[in-house]
Amino acid sequence: MACFIRRAVSSQLSRICGVKEEVFIPHLSAVPVSKKQFGPDLRISLSSLIQNGVLPADQDLQSQTDLLIRQLKGSSTVIEDVSSGRGVINFRINKLLLAEELLGDICREPEGFGVKSEILQNLPRGRTLVEYSSPNIAKKFHAGHLRSTIIGNFIANLKAALGNEVIRVNYLGDWGMQFGLLGAAFQRLGSQEKLKENPLQHLFQVYVQVSREAEHDEGVRLAAAEFFRRLEHHDEQALLLWKQFREISVQEYKKIYQRLGVSFDHYSGESFHQNKAQQVLNELKTRGLLKITQKGTGVVDLSTEGDMSSYSSVVRSDGTSLYITRDVAAALDRKEEFDFDEMIYVTDKSQCLHFQQLFHILRLMDRQWADRCIHVPFGLVKGMSTRRGEVVFLEDVIDEARNRMIHNMNQSKTSKELSDQELTAEQIGISALIVQDFKGRLISDYKFDWERVLQAQGDTGVFLQYTHARLRSLLRMHGDANQTDFDPSHLQEDQSILILQHLLRYDEVLLQSALELQPRYLVNFLLTLCHLASSAHKALQVKGSSTHVAQARLCLFSCTCSVLANGMKILGITPVERM
Repeated sequence: MACFIRRAVSSQLSRICGVKEEVFIPHLSAVPVSKKQFGPDLRISLSSLIQNGVLPADQDLQSQTDLLIRQLKGSSTVIEDVSSGRGVINFRINKLLLAEELLGDICREPEGFGVKSEILQNLPRGRTLVEYSSPNIAKKFHAGHLRSTIIGNFIANLKAALGNEVIRVNYLGDWGMQFGLLGAAFQRLGSQEKLKENPLQHLFQVYVQVSREAEHDEGVRLAAAEFFRRLEHHDEQALLLWKQFREISVQEYKKIYQRLGVSFDHYSGESFHQNKAQQVLNELKTRGLLKITQKGTGVVDLSTEGDMSSYSSVVRSDGTSLYITRDVAAALDRKEEFDFDEMIYVTDKSQCLHFQQLFHILRLMDRQWADRCIHVPFGLVKGMSTRRGEVVFLEDVIDEARNRMIHNMNQSKTSKELSDQELTAEQIGISALIVQDFKGRLISDYKFDWERVLQAQGDTGVFLQYTHARLRSLLRMHGDANQTDFDPSHLQEDQSILILQHLLRYDEVLLQSALELQPRYLVNFLLTLCHLASSAHKALQVKGSSTHVAQARLCLFSCTCSVLANGMKILGITPVERM
């Protein structure tokens, strides 16, 4: 919301109630737009003011509302009208001032609009570490890792946009018994030549074969356990093979990340912290937290009564570490190295219990910062398949999205001739995947449908990109109008006012997204903005209008395009210029 408008309304409330205007600012909210009827621009809840001690609790609510409305009417050139709703006071803002201040804010600092709002100032700032994607090395990037990758990227982008220092960490699954299985199998079944030709495909084939063998062959399982024991004891030959698998995997993954527009500051992994796992076990033992079961495994009692009704295993009977032990070590190492203010893990919801146990163990170890560790869980995607059948690998999904978009663009009469059609199609296809994924609650499972995902009309990523490209085309044709020299009296049509009212909500949407770490609020805001922009584009002609009218409309479209692009970038979408 334009700071001037929020401040002006708060100032009038402050003068009447005798309370500092800062008190009212977080309680003022923009009203969602409705195409059926024009609503007010802002509202404030009387009950929230009573709860915060601004208004007395012992007086009749309706009487207080009526009194405030009488005092507010005619009190300011900013406030055009006030009215009461159910427990709220509604404000209509002077429409000339609304256009002038709001668009002026965007024109003056396009990148700062919304993210520098006063209502965001109380959000915790500092250093945020986000762990996401985290595929298992020596395996091709599975489509199941798409959600962790794009959700983590969104959270990192959002935190960075709001002024946090963000550390992006890819915590690779590069240790554990599965590498005992793969390492032992590769020495018997693997080929260095095939590894050079198609590294991850060959490792995948070896792993599939040995996994089948291990189901009914005890000797295979014993060989795997022995290879992992050698790894944990730093056997040179075992480590060389493991390092080769790791380096190959990271190089292959980077190609996929580049296509997705995703990057990382650190490629970490379980192996980085496995040496510290013993230190974790020693500390747990010193603190009296490590218990040894009859089977010889080490566990930590997590029960409130101390009766082992809830516990976490942290070491095998043969002394080798477990996933959670290495995660504890990783958290301790990261706090020491990065001194983060908060750490966010992005994984599927099947790991909820794991993270509850991880944070519990850290608290038992007197690491109070464990309360600032957050797990963001997400659900499963069902029915994702390509024309060749069930999808296993992410590169297949990206290829499918690109190829289907190329087909759709070639069929469309409005498509432009593009010098880089494949790249544009891929960027639009990835946008479609992201928007489809982000429209609902992250923890919910959803059914994937290619036809619905790639529709040009409706609430899709394709529609977002089409609207942005259409606005950019209009601005190129008439010259960008990202300047404050416009007459707001030429922006009083319904279509203009609806866009302005909607833009008022941008900072509140960012706040809600940040508090809940959910992208759906931003996605829905941008999709509504696209629908409003589409209506305005049809109704508010630039070509053939007088110079002043054209200039004002171009400014409106330019500001709309800026906010749309900013929001898309936070989601992890690269806005295309033409399509």
